[in-house]
Amino acid sequence: MMLRFFIDRPIFASVISIIIVLVGMAALRALPVEQYPDVVPPQVVVQASYPGASAEVIAEAVAAPLEQEINGVDDMLYMESTSTDAGSLQIIISFAMGTDPDQAAINVNNRVQAATARLPQQVRDQGVRVEARSNNILMVPVLFSPDGSRDVLFMSNYALLNVLDELVRIPGVGDASLFGAQDYSMRVWLSPDKLAQYDLTPNDVAAAIREQNAQFAAGSLGAEPSPPGQAFTFTVTTQGQLSDPEEFEAIILRAEQDGSTLRLGDVARAELGSQNYAFSATYNGQDAVPMGIYLQPGANALETATAVREALEDLSSRFPEGLSYTVPYDTTEFVEISIREVFITLLVAVALVVAVTFVFLQHWRATLIPVAAIPVSLIGTFAGMLAFGFSVNLLTLFGLVLAIGIVVDNAIIVLENVDRLINEQGMKAREASIETMKQVAGAVVSSTLVLVAVFAPVTFLGGLTGELYRQFAVTIAVSVVVSGVVALTLTPAMCALLLDKQSHTVAKPFQWFNAGFERLLMGSKVSEHHL
Repeated sequence: MMLRFFIDRPIFASVISIIIVLVGMAALRALPVEQYPDVVPPQVVVQASYPGASAEVIAEAVAAPLEQEINGVDDMLYMESTSTDAGSLQIIISFAMGTDPDQAAINVNNRVQAATARLPQQVRDQGVRVEARSNNILMVPVLFSPDGSRDVLFMSNYALLNVLDELVRIPGVGDASLFGAQDYSMRVWLSPDKLAQYDLTPNDVAAAIREQNAQFAAGSLGAEPSPPGQAFTFTVTTQGQLSDPEEFEAIILRAEQDGSTLRLGDVARAELGSQNYAFSATYNGQDAVPMGIYLQPGANALETATAVREALEDLSSRFPEGLSYTVPYDTTEFVEISIREVFITLLVAVALVVAVTFVFLQHWRATLIPVAAIPVSLIGTFAGMLAFGFSVNLLTLFGLVLAIGIVVDNAIIVLENVDRLINEQGMKAREASIETMKQVAGAVVSSTLVLVAVFAPVTFLGGLTGELYRQFAVTIAVSVVVSGVVALTLTPAMCALLLDKQSHTVAKPFQWFNAGFERLLMGSKVSEHHL
């Protein structure tokens, strides 16, 4: 008889539960850990720069050609375009859930290249950048100067050259970038009245700078074919691009026949500064440079965050004097707290199950049976989460917390019926377990299917809301199915082994409890009879 198969073979029933636990633990090691599931549509960002142009000019001359070409790209949902008076354009294209972001970036880039010919020459010189955006931010470290000896420009460039390259190579980090990067740039401040005096325009100045601030290939001396006796070949090196403000101010704008020259310093002032001053950040009232660390899809957030912190600690040992770092925002803190709360809830639930089972059945051995069902069901749920492509996040952990109170029900149903048959009909534990399987096996299967039927329809919901509910509902449904398997295999086998040869001596407090509970049951039966 199939119902008594596991009662006759308790070792086999135990092996099934052990395998469930081992598979669940292996799945837990492979599951990505993050704060929220990946529910945001994949995005591709197109960025362009048109220095000196207004937002209206950028919208008409740059955004319009790009939007016309990008519109209708495969799996596109919508796009959002932002033009600013700072001369920048950003187009964010959102794609349907499940779209490969790398392939989407390739498709968008092909459309952008088709529109490049219609863009202004300055925009083409600056370049149009297309990249897939990572939406899963992991943490935001910031660099700051505790004593104020380092300015934002120095900290931004130090982070760009010495910190980001290290962080982006850490396993699990999808991207690392500066918020509002401030690159060193030579800023030329023109004097309008002097330009008018010398009959010059900004374009004339820009052309002179481009012509004289360049890297030239000067060739070599003594290269083949060379005259007989030429023993050496010399490569001619010239001064490269200019780097000091004084060198820029010495650029010749106009040379007269009498030998006089008009230089850049006569009509403008050059200084080394930041390319962009449109972004600023502060930390505790001090200037700071924030860095965004984004999680790679499928990576373990806790392990990645630990690796990032270790890398930052190692890099900080080589920081110049007056530079320090801190991590004011870390999403893994919420995940760690949630995991800790799950363990606390699990311990509380186990304690309540032990207490309730012992109060009503008054046998310590009986309390071991439902206690064994809880960890097997919960750990086995991780295997289902891995099979469905889920991650350990706030939603799945919340589902596990609620499942703790559900997974023990099936085991308690079997345990209570076995105990009832032993007390009322004087059966041995093994016979009572066999009879219990005949009586309640159908109820266990039915209750399991009913609970699954409650949560299963949620898996067919689409969109952002559907993804959120799916992570929560499927986690509970899987745990219920595993608990049903445990209730039909391990629980009756444990009942047959543990409930025999028990002492029937009941302590005085439990005698009072049993008497009161019996009177309560008799009172309810009398009330039902009158009704």
